[in-house]
Amino acid sequence: MKENGAMSDMSNVPAPGYFIREELEARGWSQRDLAYILGTPEQAVNLILSGKRGISPEMAKTLGEAFDVSPDFFANLQKAYDMARAREPDPGVARRARLQSAYPVREMIKRGWLEDTDAALLEAQMARLFRVDSREGFTQIPYAAKRSDNTDVSPAQLAWVFRVRQIAESMIVSPYSESALHESIELLRRLLIDPEEARRAPGILAQCGIRLVIVECLANAKIDGACLWLDETRPVIGLSLRHDRIDNFWFVLRHEVEHVLQRHGMTEEVIDVELEGNYAGTHNVPDQERVANIAAAEFCVPEEEISSFIARKNPFFSERDVLAFSRRVQVHPGIVVGQIQNRTERWDLLRKYLVKVRQYVLNEAVVDGWGYFPKIVA
Repeated sequence: MKENGAMSDMSNVPAPGYFIREELEARGWSQRDLAYILGTPEQAVNLILSGKRGISPEMAKTLGEAFDVSPDFFANLQKAYDMARAREPDPGVARRARLQSAYPVREMIKRGWLEDTDAALLEAQMARLFRVDSREGFTQIPYAAKRSDNTDVSPAQLAWVFRVRQIAESMIVSPYSESALHESIELLRRLLIDPEEARRAPGILAQCGIRLVIVECLANAKIDGACLWLDETRPVIGLSLRHDRIDNFWFVLRHEVEHVLQRHGMTEEVIDVELEGNYAGTHNVPDQERVANIAAAEFCVPEEEISSFIARKNPFFSERDVLAFSRRVQVHPGIVVGQIQNRTERWDLLRKYLVKVRQYVLNEAVVDGWGYFPKIVA
């Protein structure tokens, strides 16, 4: 028997039984003879020869013994026949695979950013979200932004930023006033004493012309915030509230406010990732991040005050001393604890004071995530 008998034209591959019948004729065997040799009922042999039953792996081995060839020959005959009969896959499979391999499409659908539809419409939605021409189909985004640490923006981070922009474009706030934003900083700082007062921040910023958008972080994006401008008069702050802690909320918010005041992000979005530890300091960070970090830290606890307190108490920070210091500088103890942790890397220090504020902020802000779905005007 020739083991290369399978036809090359996959669109016209005969059933394996065709080759078996040819071999039976060459050997002068009948179907009954083959059934006897195989130890199989004649009806079973007839079903294989007529193409009504496929060749199982066990039968491939048995036929190989009968005809003294490799079982792979019969297995390959069956495989070629099955592949020839299989329907052509949906062309959208490859297009969806290409999208999913580059962007977190499934998660974006789950979050309601995209509608789960056919591949062509899905590509059109992606093009609309990322503001690119879709006439040639969505392929990739011509985007060269860097994060605050000068590394490339990941697809998940990029999707998050464009979602912030998309929501911000539908928001209505007061005209932007830099002087009003400067004046609002002291008003915002008065809120630092009580976690529930964080809910007032979105409204205060809206009165200054700031579009504050809170979008839940996509998986593995690790993004904390962003500053961008829709045009020269419409600044946007995006927050992810990735860490639900009072200290992190106020530090990141004030950090992004400083970006707005410095007019950072007008030509290219400022994207802040893992804004903690070294990235929240003043060494080995880009100049614009250093400026924003200094402003945020000073806002939370004045530099002179916190430096003096740490110098006097380090490494023994008693709960009583921290509470007394917090009362004196008029901020919640969690904000003081967060600053001490960041400066000393004592991440286990008095963690019980790092209270949650997300529940208060979400009720008063424009939010996408945690079960909230913003209304977006197309």
